[in-house]
Amino acid sequence: MAVINDKQNKISVLQRGFTLIEMMIVVAIIGILAAITYPSYQSYVIKSKRTDMMSEMQSIASQIESRKLAQGSYKAISRDIKAEFAVGYPRQGTALYDLAINPIPLTPPDNELTSKWMITATPKTGTQMANDGSMTLNYLGVKCRVIKTVNTCGTNNEWNR
Repeated sequence: MAVINDKQNKISVLQRGFTLIEMMIVVAIIGILAAITYPSYQSYVIKSKRTDMMSEMQSIASQIESRKLAQGSYKAISRDIKAEFAVGYPRQGTALYDLAINPIPLTPPDNELTSKWMITATPKTGTQMANDGSMTLNYLGVKCRVIKTVNTCGTNNEWNR
């Protein structure tokens, strides 16, 4: 829309909206913010899924001990525990971890549980957790997380480092 100014005989144009450069600046700022925040978000998602698996492992450890008390021996519960809990986790949705429950050392007949056992969660290849490392929990409550060749163990917050 043009308006003619009679005093100066000049034509001025009323501008409405944004210029292309202004729009490109806004898009660039949004892109930079997304590039900064998306990796943090992904890290948070991975950590929360790892925490869910840790919680599941501690629940399984409690089940092992309570069933042992009810049945009187680890041998009596060994087969049921392995059949029920040594599966992919989480049970709903896409499984991210394979779980194994084994005696320490792996020498008893038929690999039956003894008073010394270990739960191992190994990330499934091709999933979001594939490079997150495996986790173990043993009968003493010692937690370990192995990423490549680095093994971090303890009884506190070792899994979430």
